[in-house]
Amino acid sequence: MLIATAGNGSSADSAPSPSLPGPASTTPSAVLAPRSGEAARHWWRDAVIYQVYVRSFLDTTGDGIGDLAGVRTGLPYLKKLGVDGIWLSPFYPSPQHDHGYDVADYRDVDPVYGDLAEFDRLVADAHRLGLKVLLDIVPNHCSSEHPWFRAALKDGPGSPARSLFHFADGRGPDGELPPNNWRAMFGGPAWSRVEEDGAAAGQWYLHMFTPEQPDLNWRNPAVAADFENVLRFWLDRGVDGFRIDVAAGLFKHPELPDSPDPAADERTRDSVNPLAWNQPEVHGVWREWRALCEEYTARDGRDRLLVGEVSVRTPAEQAAYVRPDELHQAFFFHLLTARWDVATFRRVISEALTDIADTGSTVTWVLNNHDQVRTVTRYATDPGHTTEGLGSGLGPARARAAALLMLALPGAAYVYQGEELGLPEVVDLPDEALTDPIFHRTGSREHIRDGCRVPLPWSGLASPFGFTSGTDAARPWLPQPDWFAEHATDRALADTRSFWHLYREGLQLRRSLPQLGEGTLRWLDSPPQVLAFVRGDGLVCAVNFGTEPVAAPAPGLPLLASGDCPAGTLPGSTAAWWMHAPDAR
Repeated sequence: MLIATAGNGSSADSAPSPSLPGPASTTPSAVLAPRSGEAARHWWRDAVIYQVYVRSFLDTTGDGIGDLAGVRTGLPYLKKLGVDGIWLSPFYPSPQHDHGYDVADYRDVDPVYGDLAEFDRLVADAHRLGLKVLLDIVPNHCSSEHPWFRAALKDGPGSPARSLFHFADGRGPDGELPPNNWRAMFGGPAWSRVEEDGAAAGQWYLHMFTPEQPDLNWRNPAVAADFENVLRFWLDRGVDGFRIDVAAGLFKHPELPDSPDPAADERTRDSVNPLAWNQPEVHGVWREWRALCEEYTARDGRDRLLVGEVSVRTPAEQAAYVRPDELHQAFFFHLLTARWDVATFRRVISEALTDIADTGSTVTWVLNNHDQVRTVTRYATDPGHTTEGLGSGLGPARARAAALLMLALPGAAYVYQGEELGLPEVVDLPDEALTDPIFHRTGSREHIRDGCRVPLPWSGLASPFGFTSGTDAARPWLPQPDWFAEHATDRALADTRSFWHLYREGLQLRRSLPQLGEGTLRWLDSPPQVLAFVRGDGLVCAVNFGTEPVAAPAPGLPLLASGDCPAGTLPGSTAAWWMHAPDAR
């Protein structure tokens, strides 16, 4: 891995660099030149953002947990990869019941990750390298240790503090039944009862995830006012925008009625309950947040980005969130959840380009994130095929092909840490190591997320693989398997056929070729198992979803291919790009 301290004339307060091979220049000459006219365009429309799961990126303190100094140390590596910016998972003070998505203080840094001074250094170094910085903001719920919720418990029924949340009396003779039949996404009832001082019947409070994550009541104007101040706090520190957790949440049906399918969220691990998600009032919040971002942009000309985690049923519903005065972008999860099937991929891409691009926004493509099984494993076990398991090589081959497809699509893209290393899911973590609240609330390993959150392997042949260092270093917070050695960053950088080099070359071409990034797409006629399209003036991308080779859609050797691709042939489970003006229409 090519890593050095991400400073430029600020070595006195630089984070210690891990013992990893090779220097990485941090001088201005190392920053890629902007595309023609980049100063006038909106950077976010075709940006490629790298998702940093801070806890698992790089540990500089030896406690086994990644930190902000580790992110700062890794910035030159990310710049060398070729991304445009980073999205940081929550690093705010938190009891860590859901690893930071239970926020106790939205205006500070949890000591396990560093402090505000280290955060400021991180932003300064990222900007020096030309990288944008996005923060993860969690407005749907907070921690049960947030001062607001502590006050709500203390002040009792009917208090102003309780109106910041969803407190309600229970049903039944003694209020022993929850106020409605909703189930939490992470398992169990969506309501927990509290003990009242001097009262026989305690009220219940709503939590759509865990009891340690009470849902905020956005019908109370005080909630919106406080979050405006939170956004200003971080914008004033120089951040370039926010990824918004559960962006289709916030508002619940005002009457909190029973659901006809109360277990839908629990069953799917998704926001399905129409009474709890995607309420029309939420769009007013995004209009206010967009206006706030525009206020900052008007001051200095720098775009601030709002990208939403919008999990809704259809692309048409998602399009409502990215209208010109709302969120700039929303993750297009329909591609992430698509099975490895040519017809499915073509359908979801077409729907995105029709419904979302028509709003004036651009599609935000994503194949992996901190909540989903990694593509290398997901595609290897696709139930639509009889061959299963990583040993067949289909999983890695399909993951490489999907990556090249994503980078060729018009719009923006997000890459999850380790995706560029071809990391598979760690599926055999022992029960005693699991930390996901889904497992601890349900006892089931289905849908658990620890397997994609295992700390990254940077170097060496054994755990901790350069993730943490020091003679007294603790073990990584999740155990790394021995086979992580095959995916370590130092090995990936040395192997020109690795996932890392495929991503690096794809990102270089995406930046240098005007046909890629934002723009148009035209489908080509192709064999049944092949997805092929043209970008701009003659950039052809084709993906063979089958296992047998077919004739290539363009002559000659490709500019870039996800696997061996002789001239005139497109092998199975392979994607490739050509520069050619094809006759096919």
